[in-house]
Amino acid sequence: MIVPVIMSGGSGTRLWPMSRELYPKQFHHLLGNETMLQQTVQRLDGLCEPEQLIVIGNREHRFMIIDQLAETGWQNANVMLEPVGRNTAPAVAMAAFAALEVSPGATLLVLAADHVIRDAEGFRTTVKTMLPLAEDGRLITFGIPASRPDTGFGYIHCGEKISACAFHVDAFIEKPNKDKAAEYVAAGDYYWNSGMFLFQAKTYLAELEKLQPEIFKCCQAAWVNREQHFHGFQTFDEVAFGRCPALSIDYAVIEKTSKAAMAPLDVGWNDIGSWSSLYQELEKDEYGNATKGDVLVQDTHDCLLYAHDRLLVTSGLKDVVIVETSDAVLVADRSQSHEIGKLVKVLQNNGRSEASLHRCAFRPWGSYTVLEKSSGHQVKRLTLKPGAVLSLQRHKYRAEHWVVVKGQASIVHGEDKMLLNENESTYIPAGMIHQLANDTENVLEVIEVQTGSYLEEDDIERLDDPYHRSGTSG
Repeated sequence: MIVPVIMSGGSGTRLWPMSRELYPKQFHHLLGNETMLQQTVQRLDGLCEPEQLIVIGNREHRFMIIDQLAETGWQNANVMLEPVGRNTAPAVAMAAFAALEVSPGATLLVLAADHVIRDAEGFRTTVKTMLPLAEDGRLITFGIPASRPDTGFGYIHCGEKISACAFHVDAFIEKPNKDKAAEYVAAGDYYWNSGMFLFQAKTYLAELEKLQPEIFKCCQAAWVNREQHFHGFQTFDEVAFGRCPALSIDYAVIEKTSKAAMAPLDVGWNDIGSWSSLYQELEKDEYGNATKGDVLVQDTHDCLLYAHDRLLVTSGLKDVVIVETSDAVLVADRSQSHEIGKLVKVLQNNGRSEASLHRCAFRPWGSYTVLEKSSGHQVKRLTLKPGAVLSLQRHKYRAEHWVVVKGQASIVHGEDKMLLNENESTYIPAGMIHQLANDTENVLEVIEVQTGSYLEEDDIERLDDPYHRSGTSG
């Protein structure tokens, strides 16, 4: 039985300002009508049933994961949440423990949520071909034929053939400089390390226990003491998982085990890890420009231009990335776009909210967008999904004025209940118990005007919450 494991906990900081900690790249529509996570799920069709899929993510993203799985018809997948990030080796261990509870012979197919694979059928065929080797106790890593001297990937040097379609691994090589990368491409027996793996759950755990006993011990405890939540997802025990060493699966196991094998995978793969790599995948005009949104170009060549909220106009540019969002604009040399993650760390160190938050924030009931904020007041647009309801709550420091601009709102207003239609409004003073709900089959939009001395999200006292959240996040 194949149990796919999609790793969806990353923050994708090198694609800032679009990708941010609380709304990272795997949940965006970068290529086509589906998000990166949804595209990864869809290419599993024919390899497994939805209930066999495991998605491992950040608990701050839990409702986005659930919603996006439901949109693709994979709502029966198992969603497992990391209380803290500990890299991929511990995360895969947790998936292995879960898979063994279903089948002692489960084979894990470990995937990233943000990879492009153009030939989905070729991908599925290669996985099925490698299945007997995995069942025979090999830990298989998929290698991508190195078609150019790319310094953004690690490399695998393949050795003798194990079978018609797999090789021994001679060496794993960290990201090289350009000259070394050119040597590897010319040699012809080096492959990019894709970060995708196939192995039996029991084999991985046995190697992990032998090579990284502390990780194994912590993960075992975190699994035994896991929590099952109302919406079907599971959270690992935070204390045990938090003690776990943070190591990648490559460094912890694959580079050290004697059971590693490499299977070539030539399926139009790309890791969308930077604006430059995204540029490679986008359609371009006759001058080599990839554009999205409202963009006007003049004497502009080989640029990536992304406009989200307003008109973007360029003149006399070459090899530049410009990304415009509602609260930040990035301008960078395309060849240096892989360095953007370092700038995000500077923003984080400076306490800038733009490092992690968009003006649009997603919640289990829908989303809100900050339209304006200054001292003493804030204006938001709340968008509620059909059937959605906010928590029963009150605020200590702020008052709120709600205006319905689309749909019909059901409201708890102190001891009263009311219905508001379009162009109708109500006022909620500080301290009043209130709740907003959408009992219709249509989307509800409400403009919320907040006034008061303190307007942050932690001024929420939840008295009853249908989503069983703690605190104010999520």
